[in-house]
Amino acid sequence: MPSQHAQQALSHLRDPSDFQWYVIPLLVIVLYIYHDQLGRKNYSVVFAGLALWGMDWFNETWNSLIFHFTEYAPAWAAPGDTAYLILIGLNIEICFMFAILGIVTTVMLPAKETKVLGIPNRWFFAVFFSALAVFIEYMLNYVGALTWDYSWWNRSAPWLIFLFGYFPFFVVAYWVHDMKCIKRQAAAVGAILTFDAICLITFGSLGWI
Repeated sequence: MPSQHAQQALSHLRDPSDFQWYVIPLLVIVLYIYHDQLGRKNYSVVFAGLALWGMDWFNETWNSLIFHFTEYAPAWAAPGDTAYLILIGLNIEICFMFAILGIVTTVMLPAKETKVLGIPNRWFFAVFFSALAVFIEYMLNYVGALTWDYSWWNRSAPWLIFLFGYFPFFVVAYWVHDMKCIKRQAAAVGAILTFDAICLITFGSLGWI
């Protein structure tokens, strides 16, 4: 039996009648940000942004699979108002946010050799932004926009949200950003997005997500 939150999310899942016009300017903003970075030839930043976005798609896929196999709830659900609910825990607004989060948190990076409080800055910022993201999730959960139904994924267990929900996103984004060769960056991002696409197509065709 699905949880109340899961049922609420399912009632909106991929329902085109939820469409709102603000999706269009949000899309334009995302496209502008990527175009701006490409115009500046900040290709490493663009690849970092796409890498983080791809990592979120992976997380959203296994989150949906948790609901499929438990038939109770995903680790997190997005049952609130949205212009389009893509997966049970991923709406179009979240998707656009993650599409630019990697860019926003990468353009802030200092030179690789710079340390912050004696810590290599990539690790420092990966921890900092992951902790900040967990705090924001707490706020979203407080207002009911993002819901949790399991004792191992809630406010009393922030370490799992930190370690699996966000930390790998920033580690991979910064790893891709610091690659010396554009071909390697493209290959890494291509592998991430291809794997995501295979999972989405496969599990989607099976009706699992």
